[in-house]
Amino acid sequence: MASSTARALYEQHKPHLEAGLAACASRAYWSPFVESPSGKLHAPGRAEEGLARFQALLGKPYDLGQPGETGRIGHEVSPYTGQPLGIDYPDCDPDVLFAAARRAMKDWQALDAEERAGVCFEMAFALEEQAFANAHATMHTAGQAYLMAFSGSGANALDRGVEALVYACKALRDVPASAGWSKSFGRGGVVSLDKSYRTRGRGVAVVVCCATFPLWNAYPAVFANLMTGNPVILKPHPNGILPVAMAVKRMRETLVKAGLDPDMVLMAADEREAPVTIALLEHPDCAIIDYTGSQRFGLWIEQNCRDRLVYTETAGCNGVVMESLADPDGMIGGLANGFCGFSAQMCTSPQNVHIPADGVGLPGGGSMSFEAFGQALADTIAARTADPARAAALCGAVQAQQSLDILADIRSRVLAAGGRVVLESRAYVHPDFPDARTATPLVVEVDASQTELFGEELFAPVCFLIREPDRDAALAHAAELARTRGAISSYLYSSDRDFIGQAQDAFTDAGASLWINMDQRMPINFAAAYSDYHVTGLNPAGNACLADLAFVAQRFRIVQFREPRPAEAAQ
Repeated sequence: MASSTARALYEQHKPHLEAGLAACASRAYWSPFVESPSGKLHAPGRAEEGLARFQALLGKPYDLGQPGETGRIGHEVSPYTGQPLGIDYPDCDPDVLFAAARRAMKDWQALDAEERAGVCFEMAFALEEQAFANAHATMHTAGQAYLMAFSGSGANALDRGVEALVYACKALRDVPASAGWSKSFGRGGVVSLDKSYRTRGRGVAVVVCCATFPLWNAYPAVFANLMTGNPVILKPHPNGILPVAMAVKRMRETLVKAGLDPDMVLMAADEREAPVTIALLEHPDCAIIDYTGSQRFGLWIEQNCRDRLVYTETAGCNGVVMESLADPDGMIGGLANGFCGFSAQMCTSPQNVHIPADGVGLPGGGSMSFEAFGQALADTIAARTADPARAAALCGAVQAQQSLDILADIRSRVLAAGGRVVLESRAYVHPDFPDARTATPLVVEVDASQTELFGEELFAPVCFLIREPDRDAALAHAAELARTRGAISSYLYSSDRDFIGQAQDAFTDAGASLWINMDQRMPINFAAAYSDYHVTGLNPAGNACLADLAFVAQRFRIVQFREPRPAEAAQ
């Protein structure tokens, strides 16, 4: 029953799988999902229905039908309203969850790669169906603005998940089901063997989700693991449980409809006061760890969980090298958008702007002084955030009070070190949520020698204008920080092709990707599935890439059988 249903789902979604494989090969744009919440693209009333679905969840228990429930937990607070969501979730015994996951593996392992792909695609489209409700759930836990919550935690996140799905299918397709083999062994004559091969997942995977993008990194890990035969236990951030719970419930429902054990996908929620993450990671049945979060804990996992298969994406000290501007307004506008977007709570947000002391080149041979460039960037940021409605759409809300504390600490440290505040951070009044936790970017001026101020990722909307001796020093400093402190997205603005070539060499040696001359026509830090390799694994910002074959290929192993071919067949 399960196999036939899964086969039917594969036939239904085969065009999507083949299109995804083609997109990964060409690196061209493709998506099977609707990215915009525009009413022109959806049936009438879908947006209102999604809001009603979300509101219906508030103040009630959320049931997942999981085994091992020992109590109820949950204390999420909306960064928009400042009020608790009032939802509680199952608190489950990790031993019971792992045992249930291992039992669920048997029937799932019996499916071939194409049948798993059919079920996983069905999950992906089932998740898209709740995109509007998920947008509100993400807003009120992560703090994303509505449009970002709909696309970045909806279609864009699903694209990343499907990207991992198709890479896993590609890796599995490279393993044949059977083969014939013959070889002469001298006087012993020709020996002919029949060989067959089976793939098996490595075991239960734990996926640790982050607070600000609970699903963007989770979906790739989930689909990479499921496709390669591994059950998944998702561990959400204590203030980001609802989006994960909604996704887990929908995936479990899809498994049941396919005649499969829903315990292939489980959730282990916790609270700040009683964390469960380390207990999950150190459980003897934990075979794979996918982690997104702070660099400090990611490094602890890499060092202390060496007997597990570990994939991390942590933090990036993302730098911008300024050399010259071919389009000053467009490029400064794009950079300003990068600092404002989701209040710089993205792993691709820029932080450090390395500027030559003698200024930035302009078209026609002129230049813009260090001070003039910094003021132009600050003025553009101020203009972007002056109107509360525009600020709300661009900046969203600040997920945690800790980010506001970082801003206050950095401001005082910069002034104590002799630096200068070019633009103060301020709270803006959200037009729809007057109690929202908000902050516009803080822009400060520092010297290149003051690395203690900017030499790590600061999870807050802060822009460092760093005075460098010259353009070569700016490039060398930014590349060195990427190499030693980590960078996920680095940026360069230059009209000099020779200097661009030097920068590409420097960032290649640093193991960091580089975006060149990005302007305001698109978000400069947008990472496109099937095209952009997200994280290189070559610097401290993480050891894994979303997505490539390495992200999926080690999650399964191959068992083989061989026996002599019957004499008549050999002849």
